[in-house]
This record gives sequence, C-alpha cells and structure tokens, in this order.
Amino acid sequence: MKTIVWATLTANGNYAQSGPDNPPTKEALDDFFAQAAAAGNFIVGRRTFEGMRGSGGPGPLADLDIVVVSKSAADIPGAKVVSSPQDALDYLRGNGHLTALISGGADIHNSFLGQGLVDEVIFNVAPVLEGRGLNLLIDRDHYRFKQVQLLDCKPLGGGVVQLRYAIDRTVS
Repeated sequence: MKTIVWATLTANGNYAQSGPDNPPTKEALDDFFAQAAAAGNFIVGRRTFEGMRGSGGPGPLADLDIVVVSKSAADIPGAKVVSSPQDALDYLRGNGHLTALISGGADIHNSFLGQGLVDEVIFNVAPVLEGRGLNLLIDRDHYRFKQVQLLDCKPLGGGVVQLRYAIDRTVS
C-alpha cells in the first residue's frame, strides 16, 4: 500500500496553524479534497478530526473511509477508530485501498514517519510566516535524515506551492 502524508506548511517550514481567525487556504483545502477523493480515504488524529467536525465536516468527505488514530477515543460516528498507524493501514488494506492519505495532524504524521510507514509527502506551502508552530520530527532523540526525491512542484494558486517528494524507505 502506498502511504502519503499530506500537510500545509508555512513558508518558514512550520505546520500552518488553522482556526477561525486563520482558516486554511481555499487552494490547499481543494487539493486535500481532491487527494482524499483519489485515495478514497484519509487517516487523521482525533483532535484534528474533531476540529474538522466542528467546522461542519466531513461534508464532501462523507463517502470516504475515514480512519481516526487514537489511543483514548471510543467509537466516533462516521469514522473507524484504531489505536496505531499500522492498524490504520491494515484496516484500509482490508477494505481494498491501494493508497492511504495521512492528513493530520503533526503527531499522526510524526508517528507514521517515525515508524518508516510513509512513501510520499505532499507539502502545500502557504504564503505566510508564523512565529510558532509544529514541525515534522522523524526522530525526537537523535539527528538523522531521510533521503527524498522531488516528484513534482506546482503552483496551486493564491500563492500556494505544492511540493511532492518520494521518501527512500531503504535508508534509515
């Protein structure tokens, strides 16, 4: 199964923090809807999913397999709750999916990356700088790097640029 992390970052490399005062860009949201529809699913953390539901979601995502990774959540209507990244992938594979879209948030991305479960990353870089923010952390205890290969770079409009990278999973 091909696994893809999807995220919107600020121009200075932080996760773009969205909320009522700072909504996500239309271009990034449209891209997320297209990526999720193409995969037929998305994986998300509980807090991010609750934020999506609070904004009237899942809306156009209602027909997709939505998997919430949480160690503490019970059943969530409209989503399958699992306790680990591997359980999420096993569930989607069992439902016949060939691609898994890992959409948020930072803790979920870091857990999939830290376990070496990611094949590609899609970063939508928003035209904003933020003073504080969350980052991707492949390994919190040691400095190490992962080799990536640029697959695509394209403007999405509104100053948003999309970078798509393949991750070499053979190097750790």
